[in-house]
Amino acid sequence: MPLDIVVIMDPIGSIKIAKDSTFAMLLEAQRRGHRLWYVMPGGLAARDDAAVARMAQLRVHDDPGHWFDLGQPSHIELRDGHVLLMRKDPPVDDEYIHDTHILDLARRAGAMVVNDPQGLRDYNEKLAALLFPQCCAPSVVSRDAASLKAFIAEHGEAVLKPLDGMGGRSIFRVGHGDPNTNVILETLTDNGRRLAMAQRFLPEIGEGDKRILLVDGVAVDYCLARIPQGDEFRGNLAVGGRGEGRPLSERDRWIAAQVGPEMKRRGMLFVGLDVIGDYLTEVNVTSPTCIRELDAQFGLNICAGLFEAIEARASAA
Repeated sequence: MPLDIVVIMDPIGSIKIAKDSTFAMLLEAQRRGHRLWYVMPGGLAARDDAAVARMAQLRVHDDPGHWFDLGQPSHIELRDGHVLLMRKDPPVDDEYIHDTHILDLARRAGAMVVNDPQGLRDYNEKLAALLFPQCCAPSVVSRDAASLKAFIAEHGEAVLKPLDGMGGRSIFRVGHGDPNTNVILETLTDNGRRLAMAQRFLPEIGEGDKRILLVDGVAVDYCLARIPQGDEFRGNLAVGGRGEGRPLSERDRWIAAQVGPEMKRRGMLFVGLDVIGDYLTEVNVTSPTCIRELDAQFGLNICAGLFEAIEARASAA
């Protein structure tokens, strides 16, 4: 039975379709005969106790010169029969959180939301890894510069990062005694007003920061290792990392098996795990990427599995 697939995303006119996982989802949904709807930027709202969206019918084309057509937008109530793909990029700021509350209204009216809005609020992508301590390298989260400096001294070298970033932004590699440590900590913590995370530096980053995708709690058989280039220590594709597909290792599968059941239980149908060496570093739930790269390198169709899970849930509802 055709579904109404409603996508909430960053402006579709500015995406790079060769790398965009949301676009891959839309292509697969359209291929399966579902109707596509695009929520105009800033278009989520509420009227009384109902979620509404200013949205337009959408068609997509795997053509870098002309990849979408939009109909005339109108305000439509979100309810039973709608599948909402919440795919806005971080930061998870106040406006993002407010949107998840509106999505809760839609869910209460019978809509399916992927990923679950309560989970989007609960799972900060840096902090969520700490829910699986058996998988993680040593880390500390604090506003206190002295605590963070003590962690660096204990481990000799650490990676410092904000809790709300993405794409490698504002991530620092700091060694004990680095003269820039104080100013880095002042910047990241806003002089003690914001939490920051320190993780033990993992030299295995030179072999790649692996993105493992979970579909309804089950790992895809291949990961994308994002390998730093030149004098860069970050592997993120957004800062020039090279993506290399690899089969999952036994340790990768073990980590996925630790995290996957909890993600499935909480309605997080599409999740990206970041793994460096043998350690889980992040659990990405907002807008995980790397579908198109893995599909292209290994002849996969990752979104087929995702929509099989969506369709099964819709049939059971």
